[in-house]
Amino acid sequence: MKVIIAEKPSVAREIAKVFGANQKRDGYIEGKGYTFTWAFGHLLQLAPPQEYGFYGWSVQNLPMLPAKFKLSIRKVKSKDGMIEDPSVRKQLDIIKGLFDEATEIIVATDAGREGELIFRYIYYYLKCKKPFKRLWISSQTDAAIKEGFRNLKPGTDYDTLFNSAHCRSQSDWLVGMNATQALSLSAGTRSVLSLGRVQTPTLAMICSRYLENKNFVPQIYYQVAIQVDKDGQMFRAIAPENFKTKEDAQVILDQVQDVAAGFPNGGHILSVEAKPRKEPPPLLHDLSSLQQEANKRKGFTADQTLSLLQNLYENKLVTYPRTGSRYIGDDVFATVPALIDKYKDHAQFGKQASFLAENKLNKRSVNAKKVTDHHAVLPTGEVPYQLSDDKQAIYDMVVGRMLEAFHHDCIKEITKITVQSGSKFIASGTVISSAGWRAVFNEPDEEKKDEENASLPKVVQGENLPVPNKAILEKQTKPKPLYNEASLLKALETAGKEIDDEELRYAMKDSGLGTPATRASIIETLIKRDYVMREKKNLLPTKMGLAVYTVVKDQKIAQAELTGSWEKRLEEIRSGASVVDFQEEIKTYTRAITTELLISGKGLSTTPKVLTVK
Repeated sequence: MKVIIAEKPSVAREIAKVFGANQKRDGYIEGKGYTFTWAFGHLLQLAPPQEYGFYGWSVQNLPMLPAKFKLSIRKVKSKDGMIEDPSVRKQLDIIKGLFDEATEIIVATDAGREGELIFRYIYYYLKCKKPFKRLWISSQTDAAIKEGFRNLKPGTDYDTLFNSAHCRSQSDWLVGMNATQALSLSAGTRSVLSLGRVQTPTLAMICSRYLENKNFVPQIYYQVAIQVDKDGQMFRAIAPENFKTKEDAQVILDQVQDVAAGFPNGGHILSVEAKPRKEPPPLLHDLSSLQQEANKRKGFTADQTLSLLQNLYENKLVTYPRTGSRYIGDDVFATVPALIDKYKDHAQFGKQASFLAENKLNKRSVNAKKVTDHHAVLPTGEVPYQLSDDKQAIYDMVVGRMLEAFHHDCIKEITKITVQSGSKFIASGTVISSAGWRAVFNEPDEEKKDEENASLPKVVQGENLPVPNKAILEKQTKPKPLYNEASLLKALETAGKEIDDEELRYAMKDSGLGTPATRASIIETLIKRDYVMREKKNLLPTKMGLAVYTVVKDQKIAQAELTGSWEKRLEEIRSGASVVDFQEEIKTYTRAITTELLISGKGLSTTPKVLTVK
């Protein structure tokens, strides 16, 4: 008997359906010589402190550094406290019985770090010794599943993936358990002050930005502007220098040779520069970039977007959702023309799909070396049926981005006019001469929103034009905006460094905070802990979040770049780097932060009113 284990019942049912297996049993499905069983996500977790002899919360126990980690069954709340989840115990017993009888075990949990961890924890907890094979697919379509089963991989091929996942799990336990107890004990409060390897530097980023924004003192400055008339079409030109005082600006204003001062043609065109610029299409979506777009367009939270995308994946409409790659290989690119062809009759995208079907495709998103476990998110070409509005919105973003990514460059003409009228003034404007990929959604160019002129007239160097108006403009400096989910996700990719270039930001993804698959849960955890709250689209710290930040802001645990570097190390373990070296580093770090927090946490005891946990 061949036993196939999936990550959740719905996936097991879909795979069973492909095989024609339909005999439902308690905890599994069988038929055609196969048995299909499942987990419910994480059935097992690293055991809590008391299972290593660390009873109660005591400074004497810290730091807690288990010699060897144990696994324990997922717990649930009951009237008697936290107990083993009986449904998990029952399912584990079913899986054990099936594994004992199996002639072959096939792993069909999600093809990624967490999916591997879910299976391996079950496998090792049950003390199973049988070899297993791995199903590794990027799509849940029937064709992809069949192809995957024709190309099963030896389970040992994914040992380093499990090592990476297990090291991540251990480091989260060591840092989270010790830091939380150290801070809570030193603060002398009955509340649990949760800290974590990734959640705390993320909290620090949100708090730091909030305080920077709140304490920002705007600086007033002045600009001098003139209005130039070209055959009735007006455009604005600005003096290139900003002035600290209105009196300094007035000096420049008084020099302007405008119509009111008796100069009918007081604006002399010194130069006209018109330069074409190619704007390449965006890369295909990974989970993080799609979450950012969904937040900007629809206000969806990162968690909402992941849930909707996961549902589309399980319904065979898109490829693997938790990917951290924005590229595809040449093998997948070979299927793209046929995929695009399926959208030629689409109500929104039909025109652009038809254009691409007859023109050469842009290959900016094609680079096999940049594809990790899974390629970028793509539609599968399966026809969607009666999607909810939210699912349709996410699906359209995936389809639209595919068309954008393989479309032509957007060609812009950037014009700069220099006008002499007493002093020099600059007028700038951008005209899109060929929309290219921007035609897919036909949205305004973000780069144009700060321009003074919607469009510029044709002017010639050397001509003199009327200046009917002039003015002093009072402006003020602005703080960096508060984080919303889109901007926070973008910042997490680069451990807080502000990088707009999407390729450079992508190159730093292995040094970011968390992974595309975990960032949504980081945000939700901070909200659940009552450290952060949503206010409209913004993420703001609560009083409690700010109190915790005040204590930890100068500690190692709040340093985004340090934590981000671990993510890179975990990826290196995935490629075969030393597990032991990483584990020793984390233990050394745990000792250091525990000592730091036992001392610095005492500052929190003076503010008990903010130390409440919902």
